[in-house]
Amino acid sequence: QVQLVESGGGLVQAGGSLRLSCAASGRTFSSYAMAWFRQAPGKERQFVAAISGSGYSTNAADSVKGRFLNSRDNVRNTVYLQMNSLKPEDTAVYYCAARTGGYRRLPEYDYWGQGTQVTVSS
Repeated sequence: QVQLVESGGGLVQAGGSLRLSCAASGRTFSSYAMAWFRQAPGKERQFVAAISGSGYSTNAADSVKGRFLNSRDNVRNTVYLQMNSLKPEDTAVYYCAARTGGYRRLPEYDYWGQGTQVTVSS
């Protein structure tokens, strides 16, 4: 069982930055691929970024490439999403997720956090 707790969300002006963190419980964190998804009101959950268990492989949605950076610290059992040049359309609840094996762009993950709200004002 893995428990995930996100933090770092908030209100920011367009063009600003935020860093989300997702802290995981358990002793085998490096065996889990991690991902970030987001969900805006009335919309489906959307893939944002993912990272392999080792951290050497990453993937990101086209809408955030060049602006968001996904990283992880397997000593601290934490994954990060550095979000730069934020836009109003980035406003959503952001969720981190974990799965064994490789990462997926679809929400086929075994464990989910409770989400953290990110609001970008224009």
